Amino acid sequence: MSSLLRQEMQRVLFRPSKERLVEFIEIEEPSQGRHFLCVSVAKNRVVQLCIVQCQTSHPSLKSESKKSHTKRSSIQDCYRRTEIWSLQDLTLVDGRDPDVDDPCFLLHFDKVRTVTAVSCSAKYTFVRALVALSDQHCQRSLNLQNFDWAYIKPTAFYSNRGDCVVMSQICFYALNLVCLSMCPVPLDA
Repeated sequence: MSSLLRQEMQRVLFRPSKERLVEFIEIEEPSQGRHFLCVSVAKNRVVQLCIVQCQTSHPSLKSESKKSHTKRSSIQDCYRRTEIWSLQDLTLVDGRDPDVDDPCFLLHFDKVRTVTAVSCSAKYTFVRALVALSDQHCQRSLNLQNFDWAYIKPTAFYSNRGDCVVMSQICFYALNLVCLSMCPVPLDA
């Protein structure tokens, strides 16, 4: 479902303003409707973060034709950006407490913006995207505080290698173990 949502937001909201949606997560907000924290890159390589509100409206049944009901449901999504910031203006991302499974984090711009993701994994997914975009487009490291670094930038031997390479190495080791287990062992009496 998220890929369909990504395509819809890209088509309706970001493509008309010549931007590419890089990452988004659903967040919890006090106002009605669904809300998303999005990061996009414009043609001029400016990276923006924005809060997108998705309000669902039910059109009146009298104005709807039978043809439109078969083509698509009667619920039409309306995406609207409610807040916009530049990644260049982001001074700190604070995860609050790395030892607690907390989906809340703080974005420090001129003012501090509290964001509550729908899950802790969504929070880390978004922060990983911000780190990569900051390195790539802003030529600076993003200032992070109170995050578990193993989830942000893995340092394990296999972390930056492709899944296929890792799987082939695991299979190679497993094959070696099978071959060794089939070798006859001399019994000394």
